[in-house]
Amino acid sequence: MQKAFENKASNGGETILVVDDEKMILEVTKELLKSLGYQVYIAQNGKEAIDVFMEKQSQINLVILDMVLPGMSGSKIFDSLREINPDVRVLLASGYSINGEAEQILARGCNGFLPKPFRLRELAQKVREVLN
Repeated sequence: MQKAFENKASNGGETILVVDDEKMILEVTKELLKSLGYQVYIAQNGKEAIDVFMEKQSQINLVILDMVLPGMSGSKIFDSLREINPDVRVLLASGYSINGEAEQILARGCNGFLPKPFRLRELAQKVREVLN
């Protein structure tokens, strides 16, 4: 049943940049997305995320962005990505509630919110929803 859902939920093929400072979350999210058929780039901080996005933006269909990162906040990274490409699709991921800063980022045009921790089904549904 889970396999049927995965195939139905994801057409795969798109490329996603995952930005998170926790190595375990990066690796697990990368593997989950790859199992759904996506190509995945990863970045552990804001500078790395912006560098990867600038280099690969023509290939990147979606950015999954952690809201709380050391050095550069998710909000600042979101704004920087939008300066590079105003049409970039961004899915905000956070262990914090949608209230406060996340709500402000969504109001500025972020494409969705994914509460952490998330399951494969939730990830697949939310990614597909934003990509469609």
